[in-house]
Amino acid sequence: MNIYDTLSAARRASLSLLQIPEERINALLEAIADAAVAHTPYILEENARDLALMSPDDPKYDRLRLTEERIRGIASDIRHVAKLPSPLVDIERRALPNGLRLTKRAVPFGVIGVIYEARPNVSFDVASLCLKSGNACVLKGGSDADRSNRAIVGGISDVLDNFGLPREAVTLLPSTREATSELLHARGLVDLLIPRGSSALINFVRENARIPVIETGAGVCHTYFSHTADLAKGRAIVNNAKTRRVSVCNALDCLLIDRSRLADLAEVCAPLADSHVVIYADPQAREALSGSYPSELLREADESSFGTEFLGYSMAVKTVSGVDEAIAHIARYGSGHSESIVTESEADARQFTLLVDAACVYVNAPTSFTDGAQFGLGAEIGISTQKLHARGPMALHEMTTYKWIIEGDGQTRPA
Repeated sequence: MNIYDTLSAARRASLSLLQIPEERINALLEAIADAAVAHTPYILEENARDLALMSPDDPKYDRLRLTEERIRGIASDIRHVAKLPSPLVDIERRALPNGLRLTKRAVPFGVIGVIYEARPNVSFDVASLCLKSGNACVLKGGSDADRSNRAIVGGISDVLDNFGLPREAVTLLPSTREATSELLHARGLVDLLIPRGSSALINFVRENARIPVIETGAGVCHTYFSHTADLAKGRAIVNNAKTRRVSVCNALDCLLIDRSRLADLAEVCAPLADSHVVIYADPQAREALSGSYPSELLREADESSFGTEFLGYSMAVKTVSGVDEAIAHIARYGSGHSESIVTESEADARQFTLLVDAACVYVNAPTSFTDGAQFGLGAEIGISTQKLHARGPMALHEMTTYKWIIEGDGQTRPA
């Protein structure tokens, strides 16, 4: 079957999903979660074959790696999605003076395509959210994770078969450039395209797609340690944001330190040394860290250090004078993903949350919480950094659009 026929089959499958009762979809998701756990040894075996072709030093390695614990977590997220209320509900109902009855109803997009790199967990996340919201999905993974993705989608397909549903409701395309090109140009077959991965991937999809795109993923995240920041809070927040998982888009990339708190910078950064985090510091910050932070991990920052998504054990430090300068720095170098302020000043917190233009803005908490599961949304398809339709973690409700249903009783519109 060629790519066009594959996408056409996904379109037909999307129509069949419209008629499936919510209870049956929930049971389907529970069965997919069970299959993920039951097939863990096979999934890990195929994942190990993918990992063997990638250097452990590659920033994508941790994203590619699956473990028993991670698969259990994925299964838990799928079960959470199954228990969430359906997003396919009536949003608004009202009657017009002429007697027409209007209903604004949330409905699936139809077919959602997702292009992603070495992130096999995305296969599970997208499938569960799309099925719950009544969408078919077309997955285009990277060659780095091809064996993992095929093991995962193969298991999902078997569950769909067991439920008498079309396997094409969750379709995995070949990991080829030809498949990418076909997907980017699939007007009339795919309703929405979501890229997940590097800024290079996202830019490529945005510039070449002929179907609607929602941008996700690229995260250049900052934390501003203000003049009133609590030292213990700031130390824990910075360490967690940077080192919890360095390869994810919500990881900290740049610490903004208030000039008045440079004397505390060494204490704030001390836990990072245990994880061997390389710090690219501006002259003032570097002077404050000299003699306290390991010299082999301390580098001089240049212009390229700011606005970089490191995706590894590296971080920039920039000295700023006050909240206004911190906000200006974020406006110049941020990606609209997640930003945080550590402060005991309500006024500074209000100004920061008002003026920082990002999908998620934190006060006294790390950017590592930007995640659909952490927000109570179940799994997520990605973190949208744009403003059209969806922003922040994209979960069930972001997988729907709406239609107007107009009911009458023979009314006609006057000339």
